[in-house]
Amino acid sequence: MIRAITLSFLALLSIASAELAGSKPNILFILTDDQGYGDLSAHGNPILKTPNLDKLRGESVRFTDFMVSPTCAPTRSAIQTGRHEFRNGITHTILERERMDPKAVTIAETLKSVGYTNGIFGKWHLGDEKEYRPTSRGFDEQFIHGGGGIGQSYPGSCGDAPGNLYFNPAILHNDRFVKTEGYCTDVFFAQAAKWIEAVKGKQPFYCHIATNAPHGPYIARPEDRKLYEGKQLGADTENFFGMIHNIDENVGKLMAKLDEWGIAKNTLVIFMNDNGGTAGVKVFNAGMHGAKGTPWIGGTRAMSFWRWPGTLTPADCGTLTAHIDVYRTWAGLAGAKLSAETEKQVEGRNLMPLLEKPQATWEDRTLFSHTGRWLKGTDYQAAKTRNAAVRTAQYHLVSEARPPAKAKGAAAKAGWQLFDVKADPGETLDIAAEKPEVVKEMLATYDAWWDSLKGQIDLNEKAVGPKLNPFAEEYWKQFGGGPNEQDLKRMDPQTAFTFETRRAKK
Repeated sequence: MIRAITLSFLALLSIASAELAGSKPNILFILTDDQGYGDLSAHGNPILKTPNLDKLRGESVRFTDFMVSPTCAPTRSAIQTGRHEFRNGITHTILERERMDPKAVTIAETLKSVGYTNGIFGKWHLGDEKEYRPTSRGFDEQFIHGGGGIGQSYPGSCGDAPGNLYFNPAILHNDRFVKTEGYCTDVFFAQAAKWIEAVKGKQPFYCHIATNAPHGPYIARPEDRKLYEGKQLGADTENFFGMIHNIDENVGKLMAKLDEWGIAKNTLVIFMNDNGGTAGVKVFNAGMHGAKGTPWIGGTRAMSFWRWPGTLTPADCGTLTAHIDVYRTWAGLAGAKLSAETEKQVEGRNLMPLLEKPQATWEDRTLFSHTGRWLKGTDYQAAKTRNAAVRTAQYHLVSEARPPAKAKGAAAKAGWQLFDVKADPGETLDIAAEKPEVVKEMLATYDAWWDSLKGQIDLNEKAVGPKLNPFAEEYWKQFGGGPNEQDLKRMDPQTAFTFETRRAKK
C-alpha cells in the first residue's frame, strides 16, 4: 500500500521512462531462498566469497533500500501481482494460506499478452494444486518442486514429491514428473539454460529461476561445503555458505552463456533474495537488526540488482523501492498496457525512471510489513499489531509481539517503536517518545491500510485443503506406490484406512 502519487509526479515518471518503455528485453529473473542481504562478499561479508554475484552487482543498477516481505511465499506473490501479499490471501507459507488469489492477474500473464514466452524453474510456492500452478498463471513452461522446499510436506495441499532430496530430486516438468540427476540448484539452472537456448530469438522471454537454496535443510555439495570447513562456523553455516557458492557458480555460467548466445545486450537480468537472512546472520548481517520472519529491516531488506549491458549504467540507487514495483516496471518495459482492473490491483510504482537515472526525483511513500503466520482458525484482527511495521524513506515504525518496556504514549499501547533509519540504519535508538506526531501519522496510515484488507486478507483463512498433497498423489499415480507411515499420520483416518486397505490387497 502506498500513498497517492500526484499527477505532476506521474507526468515526471512518464517523461523519464520514455526511452525504456516498450523496449521488450528478455527478462531473466533469479530469486534465491533465504539468502540475506549480508550474504554477499561485495556487501562486506568477511568469510563468504561470491565473485560472480559481485561481478553481476558491479554491472547493475543496485537498489540499496529495496524492501520485500518477511518470508518467502508472501514475497513471491507480491512480485507476481504487484501488491501486498495479504491482498492475495497469503498470510502464511503453509496450510492453504500460501495459495495466491486465482483472480489476480500475474506479471507472467501480462507479459504473455504482449508476446513473451514464460518459463519457471525451481520454487513456486503459491499453491500446489493444478489451478494454482504456474502453467495456470501465465507460464508456458514449468519445472518446479512442490511446497515451500524440496522434500517438504504439510497437511493439506502444500507438499513436494514423496521422498525428494536435494540430490536427484523428482521435478514436475509441465504435467509429468521427471527423475533428475545431480544437485538441485545445478538441475534448475541447467534446465533453464536449455529452455532459453530453445526459445531465444523467436520471441522475448521471461525466465524465472527460483532456487530452493540456501533454504534449510542446509545441504550443500560436499565440495562446496568443504570451502567453509575449519572456520568455526558450525555445520549449518558451512553448508549454507556452500549452497550460496554453488548458486554463485551457476550464475556465472549462465551469464557466460548469455554472451555466448549473443543475447546479453538484449537481456535484463535481475537478481534478488526473498527475505531477510538466516544461517549467515550470525556471521554478518550488514549492520542490520532482525532476520527472516521479523518486521525489522534485517527481515525485509533485499538485494535487487538490475543488469542490462549497454542500456543501464551501473550505479547505486538509495531510493525506497520494493518487490511490488517489479510488476509495473516489467510491464512497462514490455509495452503492456494494464487493464482497468489490473491497474486497481497493482500498487507498486514503475522503476524505469530510477533505472535510467538512479538519483531521479521520487516522491516519498508508505510501505507496510507484517509477518502474518497467526494460528489458523483464529481471528486475524487479533494479530493486527503483532510483528508489523510501517516504513517511509526516513522512518520505520515497528511493533513486536510484545510492547517494549520503555515505550510510552501511543507507541506503548501496541508495542510500537520508531526509528530514524537515515540517521540510525541499525535501528538501535527508539525515538517514539520524542516524535509522537510521526508515530500518530504513521499509525493512522497503518489503521487505514489494515481496514482496507477486509475481503482479501481472509481469502484463505478458512480454506480446507485436499486429503492428500496433490504432488504426492500425482507422483504415486505416475510411478506407483503410496504413502508411508509418516504420510498416513498426516491424513484423516478415513483416507488413511483407504490407502491401508489398498496396500493390503496388493
